[in-house]
Amino acid sequence: MADQEQQDEAKPKSKKKLIIIIVLALLLLGGGGGAAYYFLFASKPPAEETAAEPAKPVKVRALYVKIRMPGDKPSFVVSLTDSNGRQRFMQLFVEAKTRDQAIVDALSLHMPLICDRLNFIFSSADFTDLQTNEGKLALQQKALEAVKEIITKETGKSDVEAILFTNLVMQ
Repeated sequence: MADQEQQDEAKPKSKKKLIIIIVLALLLLGGGGGAAYYFLFASKPPAEETAAEPAKPVKVRALYVKIRMPGDKPSFVVSLTDSNGRQRFMQLFVEAKTRDQAIVDALSLHMPLICDRLNFIFSSADFTDLQTNEGKLALQQKALEAVKEIITKETGKSDVEAILFTNLVMQ
């Protein structure tokens, strides 16, 4: 009977130890999980660090406007003369690039004036020069300057970034 009493006294002690171990494990897991959540998700940087970072510029999506002749003709067609006096033709599809909706509206509003100026620039180009990349880039630059001049005069802003030749054919 003495052996049985010793076994009865041993069982409650082992149950108490088991309960204590389980409670401690739960506390450790809960505390560790809470700390992990705090450091990974809930922690905010101090105000000093946030203020020290420069504001990131917001990228504004580029807007493209097709430069069209009156009657919605999609291209410019001009005649050129080469160095031999032979008549040549050039066809251009042109678009303007901007990031400002007000400029898009201004380009649409002043399209006849823009087309007139570009038609004059394109028809006065030298055919031989246009056969090189440098000549085409120079023509693009002249067209950009002309469009910027018109838009600046009409709106006060010159936010046209580029004139793009989306198709250029010469014969």
